[in-house]
Amino acid sequence: MLFNPLSLLGRSYFRCSGSFGVLNSPLILIQVTRLACGGFIFALRLNHTMAIAAGLVQFMTALGEIARGADSPSIPPVWQRELLNARNPPRVTCEHREYDQVVTPRVPSYPWMTWLTAFLGPTEVWLRKLVPPQFHKASTFEFLLHACGNAACSFEDGPRGRGAIICIVNERSRFNPPLPRGYYGNGFAFPVAVTLMRSFARIQLGMHWSL
Repeated sequence: MLFNPLSLLGRSYFRCSGSFGVLNSPLILIQVTRLACGGFIFALRLNHTMAIAAGLVQFMTALGEIARGADSPSIPPVWQRELLNARNPPRVTCEHREYDQVVTPRVPSYPWMTWLTAFLGPTEVWLRKLVPPQFHKASTFEFLLHACGNAACSFEDGPRGRGAIICIVNERSRFNPPLPRGYYGNGFAFPVAVTLMRSFARIQLGMHWSL
């Protein structure tokens, strides 16, 4: 029997009063739970207005360096939120499809559907060698994108519907000049590609970026 691997997630961190909002909430909460087997669970809750995953990694790296005896982090933190201030006056330079109003996706639900944690071992990694030679250099992201597109065609609307792919892109190195190395604030975007699902299903692996 498969069990939801996240069913006991709520026990690994303290639900501090006021920690579910954006205003007047703790900036960061850390809880370490020691297990009887000798292991431990490190849980962290972060106010997302302060940083994203990249900034969190930088913070945890600095915390580890100081815990090991360093006087200061190897990468000094940079605040400088004014670097990402909006234009004055504001100016829209492209269409932001990530903010489109969409209907609730009609994904089929079955009693046997459950959470499943997948582990990629040598057998799964070897399967990449079965794709045509021209796609050997395809990234893991491209493989997943191709699989998700094909799977989406089996939903209720199938190839007749419209599909959208949205993903997070780290913008720290995409600005000119780039954001400072120690910048730990929010610096990301959600680019979107929208197309008919029948078009998505017909194209081959490696061509999805053209959408």
